[in-house]
Amino acid sequence: MTESMDDSRLMRQIAERDASALELLYDRYERAVYSFAYRIVGDPMTAEETVQELFLRVWNNAERYEASQGKLTTWMFAITRNIAVDMLRRKSKGASTTTVEQETLTAYADEYTNTEAEVERKWEGTRIKEALSQLNGDQQQVIESIYYAGLTQQEVSSRFGIPLGTVKSRVRLAMRQLQKLLADAELHSDTGREGIHP
Repeated sequence: MTESMDDSRLMRQIAERDASALELLYDRYERAVYSFAYRIVGDPMTAEETVQELFLRVWNNAERYEASQGKLTTWMFAITRNIAVDMLRRKSKGASTTTVEQETLTAYADEYTNTEAEVERKWEGTRIKEALSQLNGDQQQVIESIYYAGLTQQEVSSRFGIPLGTVKSRVRLAMRQLQKLLADAELHSDTGREGIHP
């Protein structure tokens, strides 16, 4: 099975009980899903449980996904959010929780009751941060100064004592590298975790 297979076709294969298609989908999105779940639950083990539950639901409900209704990532992240919030609720019921903990749980649930656009925005933000972390130090410095601190290229040149031409070159190279990293992440999401086998 080719890794370039698009998401819609993968979901059709999964609906036909093709385990290798699920494996490829897992490899493609597990890292991003885990990062998203961890931001909700704040615990590695619970985040891992959330990921496993998500892909189990994808396996069991693939035929419910309609590409015409939106991107697969939007659908998956909405399900991930619901699973993660449910896990937080279950854990709170299984332990003696304080009022503060209950308020925190409610805040998590409120925060992640997002529209599809919000879910997609958070995922894109995670991908961009991961890609930025893979740039070299010089490239990270100029990109973060310009796009996060709001400095102009001239201000970056003055602040760090870098020739303006060098700043422009680093920005250009960094943007090319980011585009490649983001494109690769879309397809390959390289992780160290083992795949799942339904």
